[in-house]
Amino acid sequence: MTMPSRSIKCTPCASDNVSSETDQHFLSRTTRLASAALVSSVLASTLMLSSSALAAAAMDRDKNMTLVVPPWPGVTVKSEIVAQILTPMGYTVERQEVSSTVGYKTMTTGDSDAFLAGWLPAQQDSYDAAISNGAITDLGNNVTGARMGFAVPGYVYDAGIHSAADLAASGDKFDKTFYSIESGSTVSDFINNAVDNNVYDLGDWDVMESSTPGMLSEVRAAARNQTWIVFYGWTPHWMVPEFDVHILDDPDAVYGGKNGASDVKTIVSTDFATANPNMTRFLDQLIFSADEQSAFILDYGLNERDLEDVAHDWIQAHPQKLAEFLDGVTTRDGGDAIAAVDGSL
Repeated sequence: MTMPSRSIKCTPCASDNVSSETDQHFLSRTTRLASAALVSSVLASTLMLSSSALAAAAMDRDKNMTLVVPPWPGVTVKSEIVAQILTPMGYTVERQEVSSTVGYKTMTTGDSDAFLAGWLPAQQDSYDAAISNGAITDLGNNVTGARMGFAVPGYVYDAGIHSAADLAASGDKFDKTFYSIESGSTVSDFINNAVDNNVYDLGDWDVMESSTPGMLSEVRAAARNQTWIVFYGWTPHWMVPEFDVHILDDPDAVYGGKNGASDVKTIVSTDFATANPNMTRFLDQLIFSADEQSAFILDYGLNERDLEDVAHDWIQAHPQKLAEFLDGVTTRDGGDAIAAVDGSL
């Protein structure tokens, strides 16, 4: 007997579904494991790079930094701030108390490392000579809004003396005398050259040079008696609020162009900058506003507070500035620089 043919219809069985789900689960798990391994690898690489960067930052050749510090209150306080930051980071800081002119020479010979008061154009000749032979590296301004030049107290300015060109006509009131800072400084050379060349008809005037405190004592005495005086002035400095100082227009550019507008630069010896990237990064990021510098100059230069206290209190009161100064900087052995400084305050 012939059996009737029957078509057989195949349908998926339960075991097929289980196998398919298992395969998908296996693939999903494998993908997750691979992703996790990739993330771990990236994190490990990042950590290794970060560690390498920290180690590289801390690989300074020198432990010591020698700063050029002329007898000016602004650079004196700034240099102390630098010392109080670098010391807990494992460095030592020495000061070389010389004029700016000598300071450029000592940076050229390798007898000093850095200078925080590179006023330009006041020190242009010294700066140009040192930078032309590659001896120094310019890290840029560490204070903004600086200006220098012929200066008078507010009562003289209010009487109509607004420009250096106004001085000669009132020469007798000024006793035909101009007061300046240290003999041999570039800014004193500027005014002596102006007198020698009869700029502004000042050929018969005398230039009285002394230390900055000595010059300002003359200004204070004149202000007390309301007598007329003209002197070398600059900002930032406590003299500005104390004596209502006005810096005069200088059309013949005795103190440089732009009415004495100045740069205040951080200058380092090129050898030091190359060999000490960590300290150099810190110096490069050391920037103060004119108001900040005037405030600590007032504290130290006028109120005669202890230098160490002025610097300590300024650092403690400006944690955000400290963080900016030390961004990407480590201690000498590669540790946390901000934690080290905070722990010392």
